[in-house]
Amino acid sequence: MTPGRRPRSTRGAVLLAFLPCLLALTGCTRAVDGVPTVAPVESLPASPEELEPLIVTEVPSGLPRLPDEEIAPRAGAKRVEDVAGYAHDPARERTVLEEYGYRHGWERFWGHGPGAMTGVFVDQFDTRAGAGAYAGDLARNDAVRYDGVLDEHPPDLPGGCRLLTVEEPGPESELTGPAALAWCGHGVFSVGVTAVAGSVGAAEDEVRAVLADQLDRLPPG
Repeated sequence: MTPGRRPRSTRGAVLLAFLPCLLALTGCTRAVDGVPTVAPVESLPASPEELEPLIVTEVPSGLPRLPDEEIAPRAGAKRVEDVAGYAHDPARERTVLEEYGYRHGWERFWGHGPGAMTGVFVDQFDTRAGAGAYAGDLARNDAVRYDGVLDEHPPDLPGGCRLLTVEEPGPESELTGPAALAWCGHGVFSVGVTAVAGSVGAAEDEVRAVLADQLDRLPPG
């Protein structure tokens, strides 16, 4: 593991698996299902820098915030080329992200030592359909990646959210302990929260609290 590396959602890295669906004219429409309603432009952040003030600044666990430059790859502002760079084939991945309507995003992390960690990932899209498809695909990708238990309809989270729990991460996993990961489509935003804690229950509590705070900070859907 790279020094300072923190577990991220797969984000763009394995969305290549969906490329045939995204580019097909018929048969499957992962990134464009639903009505492509766009929120009023004036109400939405026009850049990562305008999105940043809407990101949570602290977490209930009290973990200290990690400087963006100490994370590898660097946290903070994300543009399509940054997220595409997570993949083995950045050029092809950029095509996938553009099919989702990816605009920009922001990442922020809190942690202490090699164990407890909380991460927040907010990404903005052109349409609600793109944001929802992206969040759902990341959830399913990470369920495979981390071999966890995915709840597609957690009763205590808003509609459009998914929750993954990982009791015992594998030896090759970026997760360093019991973890919970959530993804939600919220209007034109995809919101992800990851927590690694002493138990799955503690990680779930952190994720739920941080997620509620983060959703409240974003423009309504």
